[in-house]
Amino acid sequence: MDILNWSSLDTVARTATLQRPALSNDSEKAATVAAIVAKVREAGDAAVREFTAEFDGASCSEFQVSPEEANAAVTQLSPDAIAAIDLAIRNVSTFHTAQLPTALTVQTMPGVQCERISHAIDAVGLYVPAGTAPLPSAAIMLAVPARIAGCETRILCTPPRPDGTADPAVIVAANRAGVKEIYKIGGAQAIAAMAYGTATVPKVNKIFGPGNSWVTMAKSIVAADAAGAAIDMPAGPSEVLVIADAHASAEFIAADLLSQAEHGADSQVLLLTTSQKIASRVSAAVTAQLKTLSRAAIARKALAHSRLIVVEDLECAVQISNAYAPEHLILQVEDGRSWLPSIRNAGSVFIGPWAPESVGDYCSGTNHVLPTNGFARAYSGLGVDQFLRHMTVQELTVDGFVGIADAVMELADLEGLDAHAAAVKIRLESLQ
Repeated sequence: MDILNWSSLDTVARTATLQRPALSNDSEKAATVAAIVAKVREAGDAAVREFTAEFDGASCSEFQVSPEEANAAVTQLSPDAIAAIDLAIRNVSTFHTAQLPTALTVQTMPGVQCERISHAIDAVGLYVPAGTAPLPSAAIMLAVPARIAGCETRILCTPPRPDGTADPAVIVAANRAGVKEIYKIGGAQAIAAMAYGTATVPKVNKIFGPGNSWVTMAKSIVAADAAGAAIDMPAGPSEVLVIADAHASAEFIAADLLSQAEHGADSQVLLLTTSQKIASRVSAAVTAQLKTLSRAAIARKALAHSRLIVVEDLECAVQISNAYAPEHLILQVEDGRSWLPSIRNAGSVFIGPWAPESVGDYCSGTNHVLPTNGFARAYSGLGVDQFLRHMTVQELTVDGFVGIADAVMELADLEGLDAHAAAVKIRLESLQ
């Protein structure tokens, strides 16, 4: 990996250095996805079956995972694998249960009471991809907060394998996390099926979960349609940024960079360090560790647009990180917690040498569904709140109404909305 010195770069070069890999904006692909969504909306299960055969090479007589398949999935996992799934569910449940909001009641002035109450979204759809690797961890991250929020209808779609079955680890993780309706449908057709409903797949109000560019495009299409479904957040390729000082372990940093690079060829990993020596050691460690990885070819492609950057000091590193707004931020510096108040834009932060990004991906308890591509400047990672909708309530006594009436009529007059003022005036007159 090339090592760059931040202070020697001009503004144009700095911008280019932090440029993320170009996201696919293929107009032909966009048209294809739109056609898939439209056909599923019109033809339902028949269209889903057609696209499943075309894109997944699978023939599914029944889309829903049967009780027999679910039971068989458990037997295909080792006791250690099931124990790991249970540990992840337990930790994610503990952290997310603490996020449940409490009802809010405030008297804004005498006789005027305002409230905020929360309800679970009635029906949610969870999407778990299975491209180059199945992701049972994604099933956990989506299913647990949906269950804790109390969403009554929780369905999950995941692509079938060529033999028409779903990945057993995904089935087990989803079932144990509280999802019983699992459908063997992938890609844009899965998003459309959940957004509009079919004879088999229930229509949902909101869709959650990561996916490739086809899935991302489909989510954007259904979210823009009033008859479709809302979505969780904008998504893009995975990314990590590491800030390190001279005391950091080059081997740890290299391992963290590679753990993210192996996600996909369009992933991006960055190191900002105050030490030229650490940068050189990380470069050598990446080369050495890369040789041991089963997904080395994928990681190598990601490394082609990744960077090792030497900065003047940690203040500069934090400033760059806040501008980049990484999905994952690792602080490999002495007294890393002291820098936390300065971190403004990041999906999830990992402090110190013993908090690799991997723990957040799997079972520390935080959620790994996070904003990417700089959206951490404005979006938060997935949590229980996104499975809830909040509703406000106001109730006024007669005295409270009288006390606020003049202000309401005055503001309505400023806006030229006579009927607003009249709705107050008619009540005042009824009191006289």
